[in-house]
Amino acid sequence: MTDGRCPVPHADPAAAPHRLDPTGARQHAVNEELRARGAAVPVLLPGDVPAYAITRHEELKDFVTHPDVAKNACHFAALQNDELPPGWPMRTFATVRGMITADGEDHKRLRSLVTRAFTPRRVEALRPVVHELTGTLLERLGEAAAADPDGVADLRRHFALPLPMSVICQLLGVDDHYQDRLHELSNEIVSTQTAPDRVPAANREMVAILGQVAAARLQDPGDDLTSALIAVREEDGDRLSEEELIGTLMLTIIAGHETTLNLITNAVRALCNHRDQLDLVRSGAASWGDVVEETLRYDSPVSFFPFRYTTRDLPVGDAVIPKGAPVLISYTAAGRDERAYGPDAGRFDVTRGARHLSFGHGAHFCLGAPLARMEAVIALEALFTRFPALDLAIPDEELVPHPSFVGNSPRRLPIRLGVPHNS
Repeated sequence: MTDGRCPVPHADPAAAPHRLDPTGARQHAVNEELRARGAAVPVLLPGDVPAYAITRHEELKDFVTHPDVAKNACHFAALQNDELPPGWPMRTFATVRGMITADGEDHKRLRSLVTRAFTPRRVEALRPVVHELTGTLLERLGEAAAADPDGVADLRRHFALPLPMSVICQLLGVDDHYQDRLHELSNEIVSTQTAPDRVPAANREMVAILGQVAAARLQDPGDDLTSALIAVREEDGDRLSEEELIGTLMLTIIAGHETTLNLITNAVRALCNHRDQLDLVRSGAASWGDVVEETLRYDSPVSFFPFRYTTRDLPVGDAVIPKGAPVLISYTAAGRDERAYGPDAGRFDVTRGARHLSFGHGAHFCLGAPLARMEAVIALEALFTRFPALDLAIPDEELVPHPSFVGNSPRRLPIRLGVPHNS
């Protein structure tokens, strides 16, 4: 890493920036407008911080692997020059210490340490846990619907959230009593509507909780990822600092449940709105794995993911992104790029078989992808087997988005379960 300060990015005066809506409203409509403007579009972040968004599939692939694109915030000019507004809600994405904010050898070191602890064996060992949790949560989902006078339950609250949250906490060795608070803090950190005074407070509280988790696992190690990361740090001396350990835990907690929560929610929403696609799965013409992959393309759990930085003025499509500018990667926009997926890119088609970029690409490809895929496949198959008549309880257009342009999912998913199988 370097400590050099970076110059302020110079905006292109010919291109009026698009102000990203912190409420997350109209994401797909906005994406269509941005794709039409170009592969790299100037945008305004909260606090009128200038940035760029990459909106097209092929240019996104090229950009995230370009040698002149960095993840380390030493290249973020506005941050280095102290030009960000106080309590800026997106600061954590730039300043947290971990794999997603590291480059080169530093990134290889951190990713290697996490990979050594986050093994395929450890992930596969969670399969029976996911099956058991899914069964328990389906019971509770049924109880929640039965308790409502209209037979309505929020699938997000009662099923899509507690499954990945419980799994990631078990993976990390986090005690159950921390789970609800960690989700609340994750929401505050991911939301682009968080009040300025809450941003540092949410970060401090999450760091404090994860510090307690790390201290507990240091004193009483178990067969969990936190204990394994601590063991790696102890074996390798200063190769994994305390700050890097806590940063890694924070990123794993947030990414390990928020994205899977959105993935399950978005898949159920898509299947309810495309019953013909659900019929294809039931007939054997497509698999639940196909549903997961098409959902990742069609309605990615992550929309505008922060941040990367250009280390020189860099042409992307018809634009030139100035050195030091923060850049967001729009997975939802790239997922419906007609240049990559054809004129029907906006159609949900579980037989499409197209490759997507929703888990990233290149050196920063998501390590948790196998776990997310496993959880989603198990959850969806069990849900629609148990409740084959499950459907949305309100019109799709009335669903309110989660207040963030980083995450992509409705805030609630009210559903009616219908008659359960074998009831």
